[in-house]
Amino acid sequence: MRRMAHTLVASMACASALALFGCRREDYSRPLAFIIVPSQDNPFFKAEADAAAQRAQVLGYRTRVEAHDDDAYRQDNLIDSAIAENAAILLLDNAGADSSISAVRRATKAGLPVFLIDRAIEADGIARAQIIADNSQGATAVAKIFMNAMGGEGEYAELLGRESDTNAQIRTRGFHSILDRVPKLQMVEAQSANWSQSEAFQKTETILQSHPHLKGIIAGNDTMALGAAAAAIGAGRKDLIIVGFDGSPDAIAAIQRGELKATALQPAVLIARLAVDEANHFRRTGSTGEPERQIIPCDLVDASNASEFRNFEHISSSANLASKR
Repeated sequence: MRRMAHTLVASMACASALALFGCRREDYSRPLAFIIVPSQDNPFFKAEADAAAQRAQVLGYRTRVEAHDDDAYRQDNLIDSAIAENAAILLLDNAGADSSISAVRRATKAGLPVFLIDRAIEADGIARAQIIADNSQGATAVAKIFMNAMGGEGEYAELLGRESDTNAQIRTRGFHSILDRVPKLQMVEAQSANWSQSEAFQKTETILQSHPHLKGIIAGNDTMALGAAAAAIGAGRKDLIIVGFDGSPDAIAAIQRGELKATALQPAVLIARLAVDEANHFRRTGSTGEPERQIIPCDLVDASNASEFRNFEHISSSANLASKR
């Protein structure tokens, strides 16, 4: 009786193993969409990675999501892995406009089509598409609402992103294209907080101690803006005018609470979906049907429209733009 039971259990285990092997074999027969983002801890990058993976899976791909942590060397290794695994498409939020060129070129030469999202590279004709948010347009929109909230005068500070990041440079130029034209606005501090909330909190504490008459802070992303807001609340400065950039859910909630004045939504979800759709179209037809460089406008978010946004997406704008593509 025990022998029969043992044989039955063994047969069931064998059948389960065969079924599992069959499922794996069926899964691996699907084309691979390899997705590389700077970080999966940052909510913005996680949103774009999740959106890309979900869209790719709907279109019949299996997916692998990795992060390069803004390390060009790690990015190179991940791209080599994508080539070795015979990925069908590569979606990349790259580790640097200059440092990523050779890696993208290597993937393209290996027959792996590359679709860049969020960050462009300083070269054309290598990637199949470069789909990015209009950081300059978004920055000028945020700067205008900041200027108006400041009443066109007073001391302010700027928190900059990582200095090597192209988007950080574009945003600060956009801010200053507006603010530098206003004579009574005085920037008393400009410090990098490296996109970090904790670093922005610490820098803001120090800035507020050094400049008791500070009226506002303009930040290169929402994470830093939220750190600045927490420091302002801790210092009893709920009157401080703070704006950010990205359109994160936490920032939008802070706008609704009155802790932030505004942000610019960088449409991460929409861009990721467009990139997957174009990659799939390229695989089927040999063309994306779109120009290589595509600039997607940002949306200004303030208390008047904050309820229209969720998870880095303006619902009506995404639906309207996607329907036109």
